Amino acid sequence: RKLHLLEPPLDAYLSGKMFIFPRETNTAHVKLSPLKQNFNSVTVCQRFFTDLIRGHVHFSLATPSYSNTFLVYWDGTDKEFEISTMDTTGLFGVEDYKRNTWHSLCTTWDPVSGLVQLWLDGQPSVKKFTRSVSNIRGSLIIMLGQEQDSHGGGFDIKQSFVGMMYDVHMWDYVLSTCEIQNYMDYRSFTPGNVLNWRAMDYQIIGQVLLENRAMVCL
Repeated sequence: RKLHLLEPPLDAYLSGKMFIFPRETNTAHVKLSPLKQNFNSVTVCQRFFTDLIRGHVHFSLATPSYSNTFLVYWDGTDKEFEISTMDTTGLFGVEDYKRNTWHSLCTTWDPVSGLVQLWLDGQPSVKKFTRSVSNIRGSLIIMLGQEQDSHGGGFDIKQSFVGMMYDVHMWDYVLSTCEIQNYMDYRSFTPGNVLNWRAMDYQIIGQVLLENRAMVCL
């Protein structure tokens, strides 16, 4: 008997595409399906463009036990990134966060040591302690566009993301400095083994558009 391997639908391959979040809302988001449910470390990378002044979410991972199992959030008041792990937050001030500009952002968390680090456009932050745990497990819900204040819900319109986003990857280990720099510099890098933009299983809820990324004209 022949085995038929199921191929993802063509639109699941997001190379050359980007998500557009065109307006404030407390409903619209993209739900991402991870390839793994249990892991020991986290690296998340993404590229984004926004004109928001207020605070807004970049990446939200929740489990039944912790709504902020892994959260990347920009605090527009204090001008710093908030990285939350298991509901414990580290604050990272940055110099070059600008509106109406494409940014590349990576965040890492080693739950054994509890250390978190942020990279913005090739510049690393200091490493800070948030929380130390043995591993991350549970029913994961991962979203773009909304912050989860409960497992899969609890959205606040004033925390929503408005703008464009693409090239989202997640790994179950801390990427090396060289791998992160390759991502930042648009060079070849190992795609995520938890979330892989090039073969993503996703669901769009509400007004989120999927469009081709604009190419640079020569």
